[in-house]
Amino acid sequence: MELNHDTCFAIISARDSRYDGRFFTAVKTTGIYCRPVCPARVPKRENVIFYPSAAVAQEAGFRPCLRCRPETAPDTPAWRGTSSSVGRALRLIEEGALDGGSVEHMAARLGLGERQLRRLFAKHLGASPVSVALTRRLLLAKQLLHETDLNITQVAMASGFGSIRRFNEVFQDVFKVAPSFLRREIGVEGGATPAADIGLRLRYRPPYDWSAMEDFMKARVYRGVETFEHGLYRRSLCLEGQICLIEVSKGKGDWLEVRVKLQDLTLLPKVIARVREGFDLAADPETVEFHLSQDDELRELVARRPGLRVPGAFDPFEVGIRAILGQQITVTAAIKLGGALVAHLGQPLPPSWAELAGVSRLFPTAEAILGSPLDFVGMPQARVRCLKAFCQAYVQDSDLLVGETAVVVARLQSIPGIGPWTASYIALRALRDPDAFPAGDVALARGLPQSDGSRPSSEALENRSQSWRPWRAYAAQHIWAELASG
Repeated sequence: MELNHDTCFAIISARDSRYDGRFFTAVKTTGIYCRPVCPARVPKRENVIFYPSAAVAQEAGFRPCLRCRPETAPDTPAWRGTSSSVGRALRLIEEGALDGGSVEHMAARLGLGERQLRRLFAKHLGASPVSVALTRRLLLAKQLLHETDLNITQVAMASGFGSIRRFNEVFQDVFKVAPSFLRREIGVEGGATPAADIGLRLRYRPPYDWSAMEDFMKARVYRGVETFEHGLYRRSLCLEGQICLIEVSKGKGDWLEVRVKLQDLTLLPKVIARVREGFDLAADPETVEFHLSQDDELRELVARRPGLRVPGAFDPFEVGIRAILGQQITVTAAIKLGGALVAHLGQPLPPSWAELAGVSRLFPTAEAILGSPLDFVGMPQARVRCLKAFCQAYVQDSDLLVGETAVVVARLQSIPGIGPWTASYIALRALRDPDAFPAGDVALARGLPQSDGSRPSSEALENRSQSWRPWRAYAAQHIWAELASG
């Protein structure tokens, strides 16, 4: 949104919750920045500056408010829908790419030059990649201090700091208080344990169509790896060779209740990022729905499902496998194939970790699939070869699914057996490209018949979708949801 001073001041004076997370208010006399809904007394008009993100406010020298807790604001990045490169970079940062790596290396993973990436961040965010990463670490640490019983050393590990000394120094410098100040009862500080069971609230911008998300994911559950029962989603995940278990349910407010059990606390940022991606928590439904409602055919669909999200990927590799298994068959048949793959090749969880009802295995690795004849799956040999070719490409390049959408789609389509539909579907869910659109999808063609009742060609669908940019993925999700409900 345009940060007009008079408009923003009117918003904070009214404490309008619709704008929570869209900008932050910095108060020059106190050195603090707040959310638009902060309950503190509204400062004088001449004493405030408005910033588009917490990172920019922090880079300007302001510290987060302890009352309104900026780390709990719903995430609605200003760049969303305008710069896919910035979006991918922010996802890597959220997963901890700069906790131990360099901006140069991250830029290379994205297929960009370091200077180009810095210019994009300056243009769309007004802050450097390093500042954004530091703000992310500090705000996560602050949330962990408020919402968990982790000790201070564990908080430092879980939020991406390399050492407790560095954590204390940075925290003190930014917040002007020690980390322990935020704890009501700190107790005796002991040594950190490598594993932990953590409960967090992850906020989103309302509305959120939880029932549509539940219906979509329930229909695609891989038994053994995940369950979705009584409003509670459970799954296993393997990150960097370490096991984690995840439980997600809708909270009583505008947040998801998330519980994570980890073998390695340093992986918490990556797990949080995967949950946010999987449940599309960064979406701005008001912006998306206003745009799609301009289309006569979509207006009614959008009105029926306010807050519809596009389910993402807990594991991009897994989404690739799902897409290949789903080629030219029904969802039910594809899930049956996936279940067989998990049952035969998924690594069983250790007894001490197989504690979530229905969750007993990890999703198969690329190496496990490559080492099996896959004779138990029961699908055409051409698709078996495609599955193995995809696994081989992933083993050779772990960044196969990282980079510009067009580049990644081209990489995927160079793999024998992967065509435009499969590549576009992977882009939609694994790359989280809000403009990805699988024009060759049979269901989309069925959901958008031509005036004579016939199904449009993929070229006609592609042309039809141009007015939906840059939110074509959401348009596709609305059409799929309507078909599933019928």
